[in-house]
Amino acid sequence: MKKILHIISSPKGENSYSIKLGNAIIDKIKAASPDSTVQVHDLTKHPFPHLEEATLAAFYTPASEQTTATKAALRHSDEAIAELMAADLIVIGAPLWNFSIPSVLKAWIDHIARAGVTFKYSEAGAEGLVKGKTVYVAMASGGVYSSGPYQVYDFVSTYLKSVLGFMGMTDLKIFRAEGVAYPGQAEAALQKGLDSIEL
Repeated sequence: MKKILHIISSPKGENSYSIKLGNAIIDKIKAASPDSTVQVHDLTKHPFPHLEEATLAAFYTPASEQTTATKAALRHSDEAIAELMAADLIVIGAPLWNFSIPSVLKAWIDHIARAGVTFKYSEAGAEGLVKGKTVYVAMASGGVYSSGPYQVYDFVSTYLKSVLGFMGMTDLKIFRAEGVAYPGQAEAALQKGLDSIEL
């Protein structure tokens, strides 16, 4: 049985290409492993707050020194990390907005990227602690960013590969529905993305 965590960051609901692509990835996983379970966290409906001074201070407070206040400040981060750690597979819907990811997705990453919990530093350098996970990114974009003149503007795939890999999630694949804003090409662009899904 596979435990799947589906992270949604588009507010467009059934009209979202990243959600359609993400659901198709999950359908393929479930076709191979019918007993898989899916937990959906829609960040547009249940967002994580941007990091504040109290949260950052709590991140660096040793467990033995935690107080009721610091534990409260860590609540969102603890919840996000618990969801992540409980999953075998993570499907992340990532629309390209202004060349990067939506702020709700960035806030989620800020809560899961935590020194001493999801990564650590040693004399040998940084080590990711979130291991044994498979990540699938369902990326959607109005233009084509996988190649051509706009490839340099794709800060979604490069950022997610880097930051998730830093935490140990190096088994990562990106599937794209791109060029959906080009006149008359939306359905073909989505279908090309769906056809590209190989797990």
